[in-house]
Amino acid sequence: MILHCVLLRLKAAMTGEEKQALLESVVALKQVIPGILDVRYGPNVSPEGLHGGFVDGFVVTFENAEARDAYLVHPEHVAVGERIISSTDGGLAGLLVFDFNL
Repeated sequence: MILHCVLLRLKAAMTGEEKQALLESVVALKQVIPGILDVRYGPNVSPEGLHGGFVDGFVVTFENAEARDAYLVHPEHVAVGERIISSTDGGLAGLLVFDFNL
């Protein structure tokens, strides 16, 4: 399995409702892209203060690397990804992506 971790530095002007809708659009991908086992999201709750401005995030669990690779190019993911990028502070610089094997 692959755990796909995405940390976000969302624009300060985003409302809570806008953040919720954006992250729910990631959750909705589970219904249309095969190989997604689970999607979780939320704010950073670490007391360490080492978030570097990345205070929201989500994780997607995939069956395997092939499922993750298919997700990356899937048109629905591309559309949600573009929406995420336009919602971050600094575009791509407002994202941190880290994948690892479970």
